[in-house]
Amino acid sequence: MARVYKQFTSNDVTSTRTLLHESVPITGTIISGTYSDNNIKNYSHGMFQSVYDYPYLSSSANHIFDLTLGVSTGYSGAVTITSQATKKVNIYNELAQVLVGFDETGSVRNFDRDGQLATGSTHTDLVYFNFSRLLSKDEIKKGTFALEFMASSGYAVPASSALRIKVYDSGAADVYKTNSPAGEYGILYITNSAGSPVSGTTIQAGGASAAAVGLIYYQAGIAVINPVIIMCDSTQNINGNQGILSSSLTMNVGGDLIPAMITGSTIQATADALRNRLYNVSFNNTTEINSTVYFCRVNHNEFNYSSNPTYLANSKIRVKQRRSDPPVAYPTAVGLYSPDRELLAVGKLSAPQRKDPAGEFTLRVRLDY
Repeated sequence: MARVYKQFTSNDVTSTRTLLHESVPITGTIISGTYSDNNIKNYSHGMFQSVYDYPYLSSSANHIFDLTLGVSTGYSGAVTITSQATKKVNIYNELAQVLVGFDETGSVRNFDRDGQLATGSTHTDLVYFNFSRLLSKDEIKKGTFALEFMASSGYAVPASSALRIKVYDSGAADVYKTNSPAGEYGILYITNSAGSPVSGTTIQAGGASAAAVGLIYYQAGIAVINPVIIMCDSTQNINGNQGILSSSLTMNVGGDLIPAMITGSTIQATADALRNRLYNVSFNNTTEINSTVYFCRVNHNEFNYSSNPTYLANSKIRVKQRRSDPPVAYPTAVGLYSPDRELLAVGKLSAPQRKDPAGEFTLRVRLDY
């Protein structure tokens, strides 16, 4: 038990914040094929699909992400949704409440294409990639997110693996949005990552003409992507932006080409179609470590005596050879106490430190949380 206490001042305590990043690559072979879809878990409610890195019945399986589809009420009013209409609308509204919030009238906002909320067009139908906390940790690092899809044979390149399309948060490390109740988010753009360049400059990432095909919410670990852009054939044109993936059945509503998959297929069928087109998913996660650092300053005339009972033998200090020798102590630990002297934490030194009146030192104690 300590017998001498020293109080910290404001100059003895400081706080730090450290961000640790880890690369997370998810290959398409795991998502669609390696385990014959035994790592894909579908539920009786049919509202979303869970993807694991191993057959999900195994104790070794880790949850990677959930995949689902949502449609806004404005969309359902213009198009007849014949499959799971209520569930698709409920999913859109639920995630919009969490990620976008409410407007001044109390109504749920739609997902905005450019993040301005007050102006501009919105995404009325979206597929959602909800990444597990195991992978995204505290947040996804800005500017590192990328989703690659294999393009269809509707392009000049016949082999589906010869042309790949990348959806990524171009420039988000420097430019991102903060007007979401879920934290910071960036805009997802589209570009080709393999094969011949995608036709049309309007879907190339970067610049004012870039097509915004979705959003990535960094702290929430959720990516939302507009399936209208990625499900239509490359010969079709959607609001000036060509589609990427083939969908033989489409319908024209107000000048927009709507993939029939959204209106007539179940959420599970849509998730299967998207998942089987995925070539690769990659991002860097972030682990935030907050620390409080205590500088335990030991002056020359302090802590030169030990409270250890073995420090004395026959009422004499063991480490003194002669009465005139200065007192010597060998500290091995530092205790942090509350104001009423309750022991809260103990820091151990790697080796005993010699302390006598001729020297002084500072011990740095860090508490991480």
